[in-house]
Amino acid sequence: MTEPAPDALAVLDRLDALRAADAPTHGGRVLSYVYDSGRPDLDELAARAARAVQPVNGLDPTTFGSVAVMERELVGFAREAFHGDDDVVGSFTSGGTESCILAVKTARDAWRARGGEGTPRLVAPSTVHAAFRKGAHLLGLELDIVPVDPATGAPEASAMIDRLGPAVALVVVSAPSYPFATLDPVAEVADAALAQGVDLHVDACIGGFALAFWPTEVAPWDFRVPGVTSLSADLHKYGYSPKGASVLLQRGRDRQRHQYFATTEWSGYPVVNPTLLGSKPAGPLAGAWAIVQVLGTDGFTELVGQTARATAALVEAVTAIEGLRVVGEPTGPLLAVAADDAVPAERRVDPHRWADAVRARGWQLQLQPAHRQADGTVLPRTTHLTVTPVTESILDGLLPDLAAAADDVRGEPGLDGTALLDGLGGAAALGALAGGVDSDTAAGLLGGLGLLAADGPAVPESLAPVLALVEVLPAPLAERLLVELLGRLVEPA
Repeated sequence: MTEPAPDALAVLDRLDALRAADAPTHGGRVLSYVYDSGRPDLDELAARAARAVQPVNGLDPTTFGSVAVMERELVGFAREAFHGDDDVVGSFTSGGTESCILAVKTARDAWRARGGEGTPRLVAPSTVHAAFRKGAHLLGLELDIVPVDPATGAPEASAMIDRLGPAVALVVVSAPSYPFATLDPVAEVADAALAQGVDLHVDACIGGFALAFWPTEVAPWDFRVPGVTSLSADLHKYGYSPKGASVLLQRGRDRQRHQYFATTEWSGYPVVNPTLLGSKPAGPLAGAWAIVQVLGTDGFTELVGQTARATAALVEAVTAIEGLRVVGEPTGPLLAVAADDAVPAERRVDPHRWADAVRARGWQLQLQPAHRQADGTVLPRTTHLTVTPVTESILDGLLPDLAAAADDVRGEPGLDGTALLDGLGGAAALGALAGGVDSDTAAGLLGGLGLLAADGPAVPESLAPVLALVEVLPAPLAERLLVELLGRLVEPA
């Protein structure tokens, strides 16, 4: 016999228990993934707005007119924030990845409409967000990745301009980049792209709604630059909205219509989709719309001011920690931290060991592996920090812990992933598997690495060894193992 279904209160109690194991989404202790405004009233506002449209289907704004009004007003706010004129139009999307993929689709189809033939190219620095790799993979573009300066994380404008040509459907620059918070040379590349008739996208997904209200001057990066043809920015980051909220703006109505998919060639209703989704929830749209309505320009300016002050304090504090350095000149509300090779080895701090030591003190930073570029140069392993308005209120606890965690691990060498592989036959033997691994083999390897137990994936207490393995495994094998790990994480018991 089947057991009776639990009642609603029991289900909600179980959900509370599940959430208790999550990283905290409020209070500033997680410096990635979440964007805490520090204002509980905005959370409640978004929740009430989402509940009001819970049954609404965002597929058809002619049936649900509220969807059209909210999207129109959000796009209008974004257009004004990013200095677009009446020729700039846009769409609300489910997040930065969808915005980026749609930017790639638009550019590809516009390139074809201009007479492009064969396989189009997408030019971008090596720091470009992985969403563009996904877009190129899904839509059949050839990636042309430009190496960046390992010391600063910034690409040279001339190196990007040299890659332009008739076969390029899109060139992408970041404002700022996620890995190192660099503001790419938008104006220089856009000027050359405009002269050659190449579309240029500004990926401002993470920092756009912060840079638009940043208290100090930032070099032009948005629609003030004539060669910018599209721009993406996430409302669920520095728009402080619930997850599933981004905007994609395009210069020119005719160009933007390439973003759409439409068909009447089936026996059902005419399908016209501006985004990848058909049926879609209206909740994130309503939550984002309500928050923008309440905050307005003054509210955004105030919250970004808090964020900017906290970012400056973090940069100053990390710079003062012997053995660590801030990479480059971060622009906006994020930064990356690397070991300072200018000090003796016994005084250096490995950023991954540091991140684990910070985690032991109750804070979560994000580890980023070293990365070998196509020209042979290596971008350093780093630790990433995303700063939010609430960060300013917890600096008195965070800054001493960052310094104390560095003292805990100073002089300890970074983990060598090659040595970690010895128990599995060594890097050479594993490299031979890169061509293809089935699920059982991948699970066996994960088990040997201590990442998979009989009862499912095991989240390690220390993340530094995991990143060390990512640095030395062939990329196809590392990716296959990560796919297996995540796949098994959600398999039924």
